[in-house]
Amino acid sequence: MLLLGIDVGTSSIKVAIVDAQTQQCIISVQYPDTETGITTLQKGWAEQSPEMWWENVQQAVIKAHASKKYNSQDIGAIGIAYQMHGLVCVDKNQQVLRDSIIWCDSRAVEIGNKAFDAIGHEKSLQHLLNSPGNFTAAKLAWVKQNEPEIFAQIDKIMLPGDFIAMKLTGQITTSVSSLSEGIFWDFKNQELSQDVFDYFGFDKGLIPEVKEVFTPHGNVQASVAECLSLKTGIPVSYKAGDQPNNALSLNVLEPGEVAATAGTSGVIYGVSNQLVYDHQSRINSFAHVNFTEERKRIGVLLCINGTGILNSWIKNITGNTFSYPEMNAAAAGIAPGSNGLQMLPFGNGAERMLENKLVQSHIHNIDFNVHKPAHLFRAAQEGIAFAFRYGFDIMRENGMQPSVIRAGKANMFLSDVFTHCFVNATNVPVELYDCDGSVGAAKGAGIGTGFYKTPKEAFSNSTPLNLVEPTHAKVYDELYGQWKGLLAKNMAV
Repeated sequence: MLLLGIDVGTSSIKVAIVDAQTQQCIISVQYPDTETGITTLQKGWAEQSPEMWWENVQQAVIKAHASKKYNSQDIGAIGIAYQMHGLVCVDKNQQVLRDSIIWCDSRAVEIGNKAFDAIGHEKSLQHLLNSPGNFTAAKLAWVKQNEPEIFAQIDKIMLPGDFIAMKLTGQITTSVSSLSEGIFWDFKNQELSQDVFDYFGFDKGLIPEVKEVFTPHGNVQASVAECLSLKTGIPVSYKAGDQPNNALSLNVLEPGEVAATAGTSGVIYGVSNQLVYDHQSRINSFAHVNFTEERKRIGVLLCINGTGILNSWIKNITGNTFSYPEMNAAAAGIAPGSNGLQMLPFGNGAERMLENKLVQSHIHNIDFNVHKPAHLFRAAQEGIAFAFRYGFDIMRENGMQPSVIRAGKANMFLSDVFTHCFVNATNVPVELYDCDGSVGAAKGAGIGTGFYKTPKEAFSNSTPLNLVEPTHAKVYDELYGQWKGLLAKNMAV
C-alpha cells in the first residue's frame, strides 16, 4: 500500500509517495520549480488563488507519477497539510468567490482587536485560548464588512487544505484542529464559539461538517481519479495545518515535545496537556492533531512571519547570482556577528509575537567598504535565528522548557550556519530528521485509514540524522543582546 501526501505551501506544492509498510519515502517532488507569488493589492495584504493551488497540486502529482518509481494504482489513501489560517470562500456550487486571504495578510488586525475587547480579554483567552487577532474569523469579518456582495454568496468557508480535499472528493469537511486555528472553537464548551459567531454576526451554517483529523474526509471522485491516474474512491483520510502536521512528521505528539520549522515563516511548536494561553497573545494555542476532549493535546505555536522569506529576498536582490548552497557556503566564511551587520527579518506582515506590530525588516550598520554579499547572507541567517530566540524566550515564559528541539533537515535547516546560529542563540540542542510536511501528510493518511493503529506506530522507524549541540552560546547571547536592542528601538518608532 502506498500513501500520497500533499503539502499546500505558500511558495510551492510538495507531494510525497510513501510505502506504508516500510515507512520510507519513495519520491518527493515540488511544483512549481520557482516560488509562487503572493498578490499584494495594498500594504499588509496577502492573497493567493485557491484554483492556482489546485492546478499546482495536480501538476505535482503528475510530476511524481512521471518518475515511474511506483504504480499509482497502489496508492490507497491521501493526506493533506496546508498553510494555516487562510480563508477560502465558496458558493453553493463549490465555486471560489474570491482569492484566499492567506496567513501573512494583516488587514484584519484591528477587527480582531475590537473583537478581543468586545468579548473580553480573559473570556477570549479562557475559551478560545487566543485573541481573535488576525486569524480566519477576523478575515471573514473583513469580507463581510468590505465585500458584502461576496459575503452574501458564501455557502461554506474553509481553510486551504479543506479546499484541496473538496476538489479531490467533492465533499467539504473540517476538524476541531482547523476550527481552533481559525478562532472559531470554544475549548471550554467544546463547541463552535457562540461569542465569536454572535459578535461577528456569522451563521454557523457557514462551517462545514466537523470530523476527526484522522478519518476519511471523502473519497476521490471518478473524474479526478482519471485525470490523476488514481483509483476512484480512495479516501482523503487526514488533513491538518502545516505546523501541527510538521510536529506529527517529527513525532512530536506528547506534552513537553517541541518541533521547529524555518521555511517562508518560522515556527516553534510545543505540545501541552493543558489549555494554556499567553496573556498577550504573542504565542497561540490550537488543538493538536491528536487532541480529544478526554485527552487534551494543545499545540503551542510561536510563529515568525519573516524568516526564510528574508533569505529569499536577499538572494533576489543580489541578482540571483548565488544558489542557496552557495549563499550558505559564503556565509560560513564570515565570523559570527557579520562584522557588525545586523538584520531584523520582520518584513512579511504584522508579527503576533511582537503584539501584532508591523515592524518591517531593517538592515543596520552597513559599511560600504567592509560588507560584501557574504556578510548579507550571514547577517540574514543570524537575524532569523535571533528572531527565534526572541520567540523562544516567550515560549519559556509560558512553561515550555525542552531539552531538545526536533527539526526536519529542510529549508533554513539545510544551512549549517543557520543551524549553528539557531542552536547557540536558543542554547538548546537540535535533532535533525530527514522528513518534510508532505511525508508527514502521507503518514497521517496511513493513520486515518487505519493502516497504522496509532500515530506513534507511523514513526516507529524514524531516527535522527544527527544532533547539533550548542558550542558558542555565550558569543551568540552577546550578539542577541545587541540585536534585541535594535528591535526595541524599531518597535518604539
